[in-house]
Amino acid sequence: MPMANKILCRTLVLFLASLAALPAQTTRHPLKTDDLFRMRNVSDPQCSPDGKWVAYVVSETDVKEERSNSHVWMAGFDGKNDRQITNSQGSESSPRWSPDGRYISFTSSRPGKATGNQVWLLDRNGGEAMQLTEVKGRLQGYEWSPDAKRLALVVGDPDPDAEPPEAASGQGGRGRTPKPIVIDRYKYKQDGQGYLLSGRHTYIYLFEVESKKFERLTKGKWDESSPTWSPDGTRIAFMSNHAEDPDREPSNQIYVAQAAPGSDIRQITPATSRGGRSGIEWSPDGKWIVFLESDEKTYNAYNMTHLTLVPSDGGAPPARVKAAEELDRGASSPRFTPDGKWITFLVTDDRSVYPARVPVAGGAVERLMKPPIVVSNWVSEGGCSAVISGDDDEASEVHAFENGALRQISRQNDAFFAELELGSTEEVSFKSKDGTEVHGLLTKPVGYVAGTKVPLLLRIHGGPNGQDQHTFSMERQWFAANGYAVLAVNYRGSAGRGMKFSRAIHADWGHFEVMDLQAGVDHVIKMGIADPDRLGVGGWSYGGILTDYLIASDTRFKAATSGAGTAFTVAFYGTDQYIIQYDFEIGPPWNPKSWEIYQKISYPFLHADRIKTPTLFFGGEQDFNVPIQGSQQMYQALRSLGIDTQLIIYPNENHGIRRPSFVRDRYERYLAWYDKYLKKPAPAP
Repeated sequence: MPMANKILCRTLVLFLASLAALPAQTTRHPLKTDDLFRMRNVSDPQCSPDGKWVAYVVSETDVKEERSNSHVWMAGFDGKNDRQITNSQGSESSPRWSPDGRYISFTSSRPGKATGNQVWLLDRNGGEAMQLTEVKGRLQGYEWSPDAKRLALVVGDPDPDAEPPEAASGQGGRGRTPKPIVIDRYKYKQDGQGYLLSGRHTYIYLFEVESKKFERLTKGKWDESSPTWSPDGTRIAFMSNHAEDPDREPSNQIYVAQAAPGSDIRQITPATSRGGRSGIEWSPDGKWIVFLESDEKTYNAYNMTHLTLVPSDGGAPPARVKAAEELDRGASSPRFTPDGKWITFLVTDDRSVYPARVPVAGGAVERLMKPPIVVSNWVSEGGCSAVISGDDDEASEVHAFENGALRQISRQNDAFFAELELGSTEEVSFKSKDGTEVHGLLTKPVGYVAGTKVPLLLRIHGGPNGQDQHTFSMERQWFAANGYAVLAVNYRGSAGRGMKFSRAIHADWGHFEVMDLQAGVDHVIKMGIADPDRLGVGGWSYGGILTDYLIASDTRFKAATSGAGTAFTVAFYGTDQYIIQYDFEIGPPWNPKSWEIYQKISYPFLHADRIKTPTLFFGGEQDFNVPIQGSQQMYQALRSLGIDTQLIIYPNENHGIRRPSFVRDRYERYLAWYDKYLKKPAPAP
C-alpha cells in the first residue's frame, strides 16, 4: 500500500476512534405526556444580607404520590455551589434570611412540636432545622425585624369547630358530626378558602425569637395583613380595612403602629372610592412609604396598579408618581434603592414585564431592560440583585440582574430542556374589525415546514386582566408537539396595553373580545399557516367564558374545550365570589337597566341554538371562583340541541386543577377531542 494511503487509513481510524470516545448526545424529542410533570417550578428568590447567596424555592410534582413538593435551595450569587438545603416528607417554602445573616428561616407543616404551618430555622453554621413557632391559628406570613430579634407574624384565628388531627385522620373512632354552616357575611365564599364565616379574623402578632413571647400588635377587631418593618425597627406598616362592612367596601387602608404589643395605630391613607392597596415598602430614612394602589371598584376586574407615595406620618395625602402614571402601564414590586433616591419597580407592557426606575425627586422613568423580557420576584440586598426570568423556549430560573443584563444562577431545568424539541414562538400584530390594533403570540408546530397549512388552536387566557407573555407555556408547547399551531391573543380587557384598552369591555362582555379573537384567527389564516377548515378554540376561566361567547358567534370552529366558564351570567349572582364586581360593574339583577345588561351578556346560553361546535366542558367540583354549574348549563344546552358534547367534573378540585392525574387527564382529553375533529383521517391503503 502506498505511504499516502497508509497515512490516510491511519488518520481515518484515529478519527473514527475519537468519534466513538465522544459522549452520546441526547436526541431531542417533542413533549410527551410524561414530560408534563418533569419541569420544576422555581420561585421566591431571597438575597443574603451580605449579597453572596440566594435562597429560593423549587417545586416539583410527585406523580406517584399525587402531589407537589417544594423545598428550599441555596446558590452562590456567583452561580456556584447550588444545593438543596431542606428536605422532609412535607414541603418547605417562604425562605427568609435573618438580617444578621445567622439563619435561614422557612415555613413548613412538617411534624414538630405544634401542628400546622410553622416557622423553622436553619443555622448557617450547620445542623438540623429547628421549629421556632408553635402557632395554633393559621400562619399566613412573617417578616424579620431589622435587628433579627423579632418576627411579625400574620395569623388567622383557628376554626373553633375544626376536628382534632387524630379525629380527622380517622384515629380513635368516628369523627364528629359536622355542624351546619351559618352564613351571615355579604361576601361569604372564596375559592380555595371555602365559606367565609363571621367572627374569625387575621391579626398581626409580635414574636420574640429568644423568649418565644407571642403578643398581638394592635387591639382592634379588623383583619390585618402585610406587615412591613420600618428601617429602624420602631414601627410597622400594615394593611387593614376599618369600613363598617368591609365586604361591601373592600378597600384596604395603610396603617402605622409602634412595634410594641397593644399599640395604637395611625391611618395614613384615606378610605376612597379606589380599590385596595398592596406592596408596602419604606424609604431608607423611614420618612416615606411607597405602595401600589388599585383602580375604582367598578373597574376592579380590569385593574391597573399605580405607583403611589405617602409620608409615613400621614402628614399629607397619597400622591401617585407622575412619571409612572404617564407610562399608562401597570406597576408592581416597588422598592427604594439603598440611597433613597430612586424607586425601582416592574412594568407590565405588551407581552413583556421589564424592570424600571424613577427618581423620587421627580423625572422620567428609566427602562432598565429592553423587551421582549419577562422578569418577576425582583429582590435586592447587599449588592445582590436577583429575579426570576425565562422566555418562550426556557423555563423560569433564578437570574442575577447586573448592569442591565441577566446572568443565570439556578439550572433546575437545563437537563430537561436539553432533551426537548420545541415549536417556535413569534409575535403577531393585527387590526380588529373596528381598527383597534391587537397583539398576540403564535407558536408553530414542532418541525413546521414553511408554506404548510396546519390545524390552528385559539387558546384564550383567563382574567381577563392578564396577558399572554414571553414565558414558557407547557400548554402551547404540548399542542405544538402534536401538530398544532397555537394562537394566544391579548384581546381587549387584557393587561399590558394601557387603561383604555383594558377597560374597553367594562359591562360589555363578549363583544370587543370576540372581535379581537376573530381578527387574530383571520390573520393567521392570511399568513398561510392556519387551515381555515381545521380551527379549534378553548380556554379556562375567562378563557372558558370567551370560548362560549365565540362558539355562539362564529360557526367556523370545528372543536372547542371550555373550562370553568359561565354563559348565563345572572345565574351566578350570589353563587360565586364576585358579588362586589356584579354590584359595582353591572348592578343587581332587579335593576331594570342592569337586567338588560345581564340578558345581553348571557347570549351564549340564551342563544345556544346558534352553536354548532362540538364542545367539551370542564370544571372543578369545589370551584367557588366559577362554580361548576356554568359548565353544567352549557353542557345541558348542547346535549338538548344534539351537539356532540361531554362534561368532565374533577372531584374535590377548586378553580385550578392540581391533582397530577387530573392534570394529565385534562391534557389528554383536550388532545383527543381536537384530534377527533381537526385531524384529517389517513388515506385508505
